[in-house]
Amino acid sequence: MHKRHIVFAAVLATIGLGLSACGSDDEKPMAQDLPSAPASPAPTSESTADDSGDDSTGAPEGDTAAPGTELKVGDTAVLPFEYTSEKTGTIAVTVTAIEKGTEADMAAFGDKAKGMTPYFIKMKVENVGGTDLSYASLKLNGALEGGAGTGVVLMGDIPGKCDNETAPTEFTTKGASYETCSLSATSGKPVIAATFDEGDEYRDDPVVWTS
Repeated sequence: MHKRHIVFAAVLATIGLGLSACGSDDEKPMAQDLPSAPASPAPTSESTADDSGDDSTGAPEGDTAAPGTELKVGDTAVLPFEYTSEKTGTIAVTVTAIEKGTEADMAAFGDKAKGMTPYFIKMKVENVGGTDLSYASLKLNGALEGGAGTGVVLMGDIPGKCDNETAPTEFTTKGASYETCSLSATSGKPVIAATFDEGDEYRDDPVVWTS
């Protein structure tokens, strides 16, 4: 059974709005008053390891992007990553596309998604440090022109258009990689950038990819 959870949280709101969809496509998602963190889904993408010894896709492990680094879609940033206290390492993230969807793509999530346009932040993630990061997940956030956030946080995916994958079992060695997608949405201005703001260093000064 396919499950997905999406949480909408306005920047200045004091109460979050939760939407959940579970089961077949013809079932209506249920609205929940209190959003809960989604369970980590089983990995569905395949990991590829670079057995040739060619390290051309990433920078050395210690050469991480500085807070505030500005990049273009297609560029790679090497970043420190902590999923849990036991899942830490260094990854290389390449944002490959920021694609605009349609309001109809949000239909499965009910009335609370009306008026929202989704954006699909597609990326490749590579294990640079060689530590065990299997089943970890990475989310990039969408940003508007000028760097403002969208005011909406979505956790989940739109199958076939923006598949949010966790790292596969084999994501434990240097050179292993997988592809995933982060879902963003806005009811106003378009999303023109993706940001990485995980960890104290990047929280107030994220790494930014612009389209």
